[in-house]
Amino acid sequence: MSKKPIAENQAAAVSVAVKPTVTMGKSLKKRILDNWQLYAMLLVPVVLTVIYKYIPMYGIQIAFRDYKASRGMWGSEWVGLEWFERFFTAPTCGRMIKNTILLSFFSLLWSFPIPIILALMLNQLRFQRFKRLTQTVLYAPHFISTMVICGMIRIFLSPSGGLINLIAGTSIDFLTEASAFRTIYIASGIWQDAGWGVIVYMATLANVDTSLYEAAKVDGASMFQRILHIDIPELTSIMVLNLIMSAGGLMNVGFEKVWLLQTDLNKATSDVIAVYVYQQGIENAKYSYSTAVGLFNTAVNIVLLIVVNKIAGKISEDTSFV
Repeated sequence: MSKKPIAENQAAAVSVAVKPTVTMGKSLKKRILDNWQLYAMLLVPVVLTVIYKYIPMYGIQIAFRDYKASRGMWGSEWVGLEWFERFFTAPTCGRMIKNTILLSFFSLLWSFPIPIILALMLNQLRFQRFKRLTQTVLYAPHFISTMVICGMIRIFLSPSGGLINLIAGTSIDFLTEASAFRTIYIASGIWQDAGWGVIVYMATLANVDTSLYEAAKVDGASMFQRILHIDIPELTSIMVLNLIMSAGGLMNVGFEKVWLLQTDLNKATSDVIAVYVYQQGIENAKYSYSTAVGLFNTAVNIVLLIVVNKIAGKISEDTSFV
């Protein structure tokens, strides 16, 4: 057999493989012109992101200057790492870092699995009307403002007539107990946000092929086995993604709730970096100092995000996390 047809076929295959790349490069302008409406729509969020996210980053240098509003950004003296040194040598620095990490870590530890468990339970409900009612009840607290939530917490935990004290037959002011603050913060956060976190997991489970459940039932799999071998593997990717996003904000404790529930007697566990930044920057007008503390907090978040992303990439089979 002649080798000429084989060589011609190979050459044709190479030309076909190369042609789309060349064509793609040459037709880029044409494709932009053909779809200019889509690119114009994309231009709006890109411009807004640059204006409101990237341009203000020049203000980070306030953390390295002795910023005075009367002198302006460039007229203020450059002091280098002075504000960072002052923060790390402050008497309450260790306590604030410890409280921020512990409060965030325990919040993640207890609140992360709750939406997953709720989604798995709701997915087993077969009465659609009851299922929708349950979902609505779980979603509702998310739409209550933090200030109202904190007001409700103060009423429920009031030493005189509070629901918790009436049930327990006590008269304890829980908000003055430093040991109770983390429990109050985490429990109220679970009640407020767990139902909202269910949505993404329910949407994922809705895409599961029902034939998998039918086949599992035919094979005699119990409800627990179906959850273990069908539902949980289907949720693994979104669970890892949510874990990465949560870990990236580990140091970002909810400022509003801590600020509204904080008292002089529970500061041993409620004194966190976010509240400290507000006090120093807004109340005391120490702009450079508060910016330095906030920058340190952000830097830690970035490091945690990278570390967790790498770990998740090694654990998960989904390469999108690498």
